[in-house]
Amino acid sequence: MKLTSAAFEDGGTIPRPYTCDGEDLSPPLAWTGAPAGTRSFALVCDDPDAPAGTWHHWAIYDIPAGQAALEEGIDPDVGAQAVNDFRRRGYGGPCPPRGHSVHHYHFRLYALSTQSLAAPRIATVKQVEALARQHALAEARLTGTSKR
Repeated sequence: MKLTSAAFEDGGTIPRPYTCDGEDLSPPLAWTGAPAGTRSFALVCDDPDAPAGTWHHWAIYDIPAGQAALEEGIDPDVGAQAVNDFRRRGYGGPCPPRGHSVHHYHFRLYALSTQSLAAPRIATVKQVEALARQHALAEARLTGTSKR
């Protein structure tokens, strides 16, 4: 399975519109090669370089198996989205401390064996990822970087 973005290459810089210094839009993402038996997808994004430990930026889940992309700028009220470490539902873009080293943002897409994760009504990104790992058939990764 492969995860890509029209906005940045794997290992490349995440453009300003997708960061806290821009419009804080979720980037466009697309995937191919889901395994047979995939019933849904979940996507998570985190920053393991955050000073206080991994910072969870986004989780969107219960994505239908027939879907192969997420458009740019998904509204927090669309679909099933978790509460991120900014304490809000939906996407929170890269926002590393000014003057800090380059941060890496890992987008992970899970192909799932279940149609619904049955996550709590107000789930955190960590909860969604733990559930996704339990039902994962495959995983694809895309990494972007950011520095302020």
